[in-house]
Amino acid sequence: MREVRLSDGIVTLSPLRLDDVDAHLAGEDELLVRWLNGGPGTREGVEAYFRHCRDQWDTAGPLRAFGIRADTGRTLAGTIDLRFAGEQLAPGQVNVAYGLYPSWRGRGLATRAVLLVSQYAASEGGEEAVIQVDPENPGSGAVARRAGFTHTGRTQTTDGTRFHRYIRDLRTDAPAT
Repeated sequence: MREVRLSDGIVTLSPLRLDDVDAHLAGEDELLVRWLNGGPGTREGVEAYFRHCRDQWDTAGPLRAFGIRADTGRTLAGTIDLRFAGEQLAPGQVNVAYGLYPSWRGRGLATRAVLLVSQYAASEGGEEAVIQVDPENPGSGAVARRAGFTHTGRTQTTDGTRFHRYIRDLRTDAPAT
């Protein structure tokens, strides 16, 4: 697996690993299940997903899943992922999805993680980052705004799920060449 480690000195992002499964299961709560995971995690399901994430890194697939780590990278505080392809994404757009475990919320870690992952997405050729937020999740919308995203309206997926859509131009984040 390609070793990627992003840090701003407070938050560290690195690929999810199988040894993160216990911390993830312990940190999962009703809000993560509702807005991010789609259902309560099981050991078998989380291990399979983390293996899939590792495979995506190994094959340069469209998913880049990171652990959000605190305490100088020692403690898993949540997850954030990028999808370089998917429903309602135009070429060059990258979807950003994130969630923190309850004891880590309200400290600005999600905003820091979104900023770090946006820089990474720009370095990988992403032109715009997209965050889709459930209308009943104002905290996630606040993270998007603090990270420089602009609310561009509402959208609906093919299954009828409605989201607020936030976009940030990444071309200004790309490293100079």
